[in-house]
Amino acid sequence: MDQTQGYTDFPHQSVTFPEGVALDCGRMLPSVTVAYRTYGTLNEAKSNAILICHALTGDQYVAEQNPETGRPGWWQRVVGPGAPVDTEKYFVICANVLGGCMGSTGPHSPHAEKPGALWGTDFPAITIHDMVRVQKRLIEHLGIQKLFAVVGGSMGGMQALSWAVQFPDMLFAAVPIAAAYYHSAQNIAFHEIGRQAIYADPGFKGGNYWAEGGRPERGLAVARMTAHITYVSEEALNRKFGRKLQNAEGISAFGEQFAVESYLQYQGSSFVQRFDANSYLAITRAMDLFDLSSEQAGELAGAFKGVKARFLLVSFSSDWLFPTAQSRAIARALNHVAANVSFVEVQSDKGHDAFLLDEPDFHATLRGFLNGCAEHAGLS
Repeated sequence: MDQTQGYTDFPHQSVTFPEGVALDCGRMLPSVTVAYRTYGTLNEAKSNAILICHALTGDQYVAEQNPETGRPGWWQRVVGPGAPVDTEKYFVICANVLGGCMGSTGPHSPHAEKPGALWGTDFPAITIHDMVRVQKRLIEHLGIQKLFAVVGGSMGGMQALSWAVQFPDMLFAAVPIAAAYYHSAQNIAFHEIGRQAIYADPGFKGGNYWAEGGRPERGLAVARMTAHITYVSEEALNRKFGRKLQNAEGISAFGEQFAVESYLQYQGSSFVQRFDANSYLAITRAMDLFDLSSEQAGELAGAFKGVKARFLLVSFSSDWLFPTAQSRAIARALNHVAANVSFVEVQSDKGHDAFLLDEPDFHATLRGFLNGCAEHAGLS
């Protein structure tokens, strides 16, 4: 396999497509590299493959320790032997998205037209659809003509929807979790606060921070802190922190005072060590641009004409970033075109990040849906 270098120059398993890819923005991105991991065994018929699509700050190390960061796989509760996505039964693939910084082509990759430089802010605008087209190249490279399922949460759910719409003949089932068919104005606003924090950091240097070996660490940390607030619920924050003080040395107008402040600062500082700021800018913009109804005069059902996949839509009751109403709108649009769709709202007080956490009802629902689909697909 070809190798590429990630944010800290770790050699990730990858493949390079020298012919490149045409992007929605009208530009051609030459020589695209996709970093990925696989788990389980592909059956002889190559009919048991499940593609896992990661969220904004995720990566391809879905079910194993990340060799760069030492962090456990981000979805080990869901993917693995005997798990809802059972790697003893399914062949699981997870790829770092286009624009990412864990080995796939992105702003931190070598510039195609400037030897010795990185793409930086010269990296062209990308979309969720572009990410999926690159994933399709990988699936074809692996010799798979049709995926058993595409599963993803948050931005990964957007990718699952894009797969079903763009390539209806290439998947049997789609599972968009805690997702939406468009990015709301409120979500775009939160992203813009994060982007402005990065731009305002003196270390950003117009996006050329890499040339001096630096990073806009403070700005990226603030962006992560802002985003993280949207991933949790008020109930979860109150349960974990409440109004607990960080220390008992008295009131101070400056520095940390509350335990929740310390928690957010930890989230920010740990994030900057594993993520590229320009990648964050590119991927958040891709999420903002996502709107399946935009080419259908606002009629979402039109986007789903011709879909063939069986759908499981999952939302969480306390998710205010991608609320249940948005999943319900997708379900209605799919029903309008007589698609095969199941919809479940899981009761949880953990917020948007519930799909990453210990949620037995969600895990049982996902397992049951995949098992039912496997029976219909002849995999059982």
